Amino acid sequence: MAHDYETHVAEARRAALTGWDFGWLTGRTAGEGPSWDYAERARALLPRARRLLDIDTGGGEFLASLAPLPPGVVAVATENWQPNLPLARQRLAPLGVEVHRTSGLNLPPGPFDLILNRHGLLDAAGIRAALAPGGRLLTQQVGSRNQLALNEAVGIPAPADPDGWTLDLAVRALEAAGLRVTAAREEMSPYTFHDIGAVIFQLRAIPWQFPGFTPSAHEPALRRLDRHIRRTGGFTAHDHRFLIEARARD
Repeated sequence: MAHDYETHVAEARRAALTGWDFGWLTGRTAGEGPSWDYAERARALLPRARRLLDIDTGGGEFLASLAPLPPGVVAVATENWQPNLPLARQRLAPLGVEVHRTSGLNLPPGPFDLILNRHGLLDAAGIRAALAPGGRLLTQQVGSRNQLALNEAVGIPAPADPDGWTLDLAVRALEAAGLRVTAAREEMSPYTFHDIGAVIFQLRAIPWQFPGFTPSAHEPALRRLDRHIRRTGGFTAHDHRFLIEARARD
């Protein structure tokens, strides 16, 4: 029997937000994501790297998923959000990865042969300075048009400029910093929420896109959305993602 609105809200409030683990949404949402496979491309680049940097690693989930790392590689990760640091260090220490508390604006000293950046801050000049000659950057970014339908449905103003972070802007910044972009793709992928609890978890997990959200403050809109999901089977927004691979000049 389907849960009522109050039960979904209570479950979503209790759900733990740790690192970049969205496993609680399994079975509650559906979406294939972008057509490329970021992890597959990262694994293809790893064997060439002697020094590796993972920017804004979260709880270290993605970097740990690449284990085992190539023998002899020196791997470093950064993370600036304090609650993520113990989790990242616990998860990555067995892989020999040193985790620095810093943002994507203050990178550890390089040079690095490979820099990975999955949904982290992309500082083009800093990345260029940290890359070894011929070193590579692989990044997947969340664009500024991400899930704007959810902002509208809940009544939270969207970011001031929906075109404020796009593939074109990122490519121009990297090229201006002296990197050669070798691959660039951008997509809007449908992402469907199958219950209001999943919506609430998402709104909690991404506070920078949904500032000021609380289930009580936004209850009327959430109840309308709950009725829509029960009537139609889901609510679909779109994930805005872009992928860039770039190389430092030799």
